[in-house]
Amino acid sequence: MSEPVGPDGRPTTTAEPSGAKPRPLPLPLPSSLSPHRTGPPGRTGPLIWTGPLGRKGPLGQRRRDRIRASLRRAAPALLAYTAVRLCGALVALLACLILGLAPYDKLLELWDASWYQHIAAHGYGYEHISHRRHLVYRDLAFFPLYPGLVRALSAALPVSFPVAALLVSWVSGLAAAWGIHAVVERLRGRSTAIALVVLWAALPHAVVLSVPYSEALLTALAAWSLHALLSGRWIWAGALAALAGLSRPNGVAVAAAVGLTGLWVLWQRHRRAARGARSPGSTERPPPRPATARVWGGILLAPAGWVGYVLYVGARQGDVLGGYFAVQHDWGSSFDFGLRMSNYVDHISLDSTPPARLVAVLVVMAGLALFTLLLTPRWQSLPGALLVYVGVLLLIAVGGSSYVSCKPRFLLPAFPLLLPPAVRLVRTAKTRPKAATAFVVTLAGSSVLYGAYLVTLGGAAL
Repeated sequence: MSEPVGPDGRPTTTAEPSGAKPRPLPLPLPSSLSPHRTGPPGRTGPLIWTGPLGRKGPLGQRRRDRIRASLRRAAPALLAYTAVRLCGALVALLACLILGLAPYDKLLELWDASWYQHIAAHGYGYEHISHRRHLVYRDLAFFPLYPGLVRALSAALPVSFPVAALLVSWVSGLAAAWGIHAVVERLRGRSTAIALVVLWAALPHAVVLSVPYSEALLTALAAWSLHALLSGRWIWAGALAALAGLSRPNGVAVAAAVGLTGLWVLWQRHRRAARGARSPGSTERPPPRPATARVWGGILLAPAGWVGYVLYVGARQGDVLGGYFAVQHDWGSSFDFGLRMSNYVDHISLDSTPPARLVAVLVVMAGLALFTLLLTPRWQSLPGALLVYVGVLLLIAVGGSSYVSCKPRFLLPAFPLLLPPAVRLVRTAKTRPKAATAFVVTLAGSSVLYGAYLVTLGGAAL
């Protein structure tokens, strides 16, 4: 199995309205994404707020108040996230020192981190040819938002590119934890939101959130785009989805969620208009609806980042539509509908399979099981936008022929998968608090130790 190398040529290591009964509707968007409202926005009302925002009182002050209130509610989750990930970074640093490894190389320039920093320092245009593996590694495979932020921060502050990359990742991680809390709090309440953030911070491959990688940035943009979508702020949802598409290849999942949600809302509106035309004598006043221009704006903005970069790479490679995919193919990555993944699973051996790859397969299988659980009637009130988002992330991770050890990293942004275990953890904490505490401590400790193993002795690509 081929592994990537660095630029220097070295191997680089929802709740329904009160009293309402959930009504199943065809996927991808259940009834909780009703395109109209019946009352003020909130966790007890519909999940898309389509009335005028900020029409009463100073708009800026109202927004600042909402932001401060959201941050106060998310403070416990942010503190827990920081504690887990800070422990992870410190243990990884200690492991490097004990094993006689260079912490700078292992924590700041490992694997993809070196490529991002090379792009931030020199721009695009570097490639490395691996004659042994018959692959060509081009930096055009990496999307531009993360290295662009690293370059901007390094220019604004007297720090090196590796340190700037680490700062971008840490700030993005905090923004992601806050966004996840905001989304889940809207769906299932504050306790579940805090529990889910803790579980997300303690995932086996969450060490990626503590090093210069772009997963934290994508998760932050995805979470806040989904939050804007659930709040009916279509332009914000589309703009953040476009930025997500500029951050990573699987950022297209956010665009899919926004786009399909918008099309569903417009289709539902068309059906209601058709019914109204067939009943001209009806005196019922139609419910307020979001402006069509805003919905279309969100739909059209959402894929702009991903499509724009794919076309840019294609133009540079002389093949506008296929150039980017040729670059990915040269890296040994393509979409084979899970053929390579299934072949790999068939040949797993507990005696010979490296632990990192074995854990990667288990994480992917757990992700598929949790997604199946979200499709059951018990979770029918979950917004369909989240199901589309997670489904596309799973499709890319499982269907791609990329390195097996990287697949859990591709699933880190799929935080809605953790809703069932987060709900269960909250219930356990109410009835058996000691057991819940022991579980969280054990999970966080295992994540910290396993993350240190991945960056020091794992040997497989993160």
